Amino acid sequence: MSDMREPMESRPPRQESDGGPEPRKDSEERGPSGPRRGKGFFKKKVCKFCAQKLRIDYKDIDVMRRFVTERGKILPRRITGTCAKHQRSLAIGIKRARALAFLPYVAK
Repeated sequence: MSDMREPMESRPPRQESDGGPEPRKDSEERGPSGPRRGKGFFKKKVCKFCAQKLRIDYKDIDVMRRFVTERGKILPRRITGTCAKHQRSLAIGIKRARALAFLPYVAK
């Protein structure tokens, strides 16, 4: 099985072309912040409905519009920071608002 493969030494060296991707830059050239080490520090997203004691209401279009993209898609939890409980009720509220034509299904 291994005799079918060519050994690494017999492969021709890789030629660089003008249209190909550029090689990686050294860590000194990556920018003012230096090389990336891990994910870094980020602010923990907090559920807006839990923190401010807001109620999800399909008639409150201003609140619903914040959780929908400009194309009309419902934003996921990882982007908005809502908890699972409120994300489920938010999705139901957005769908109700769409059915009553408060929110569009898709943008033009």
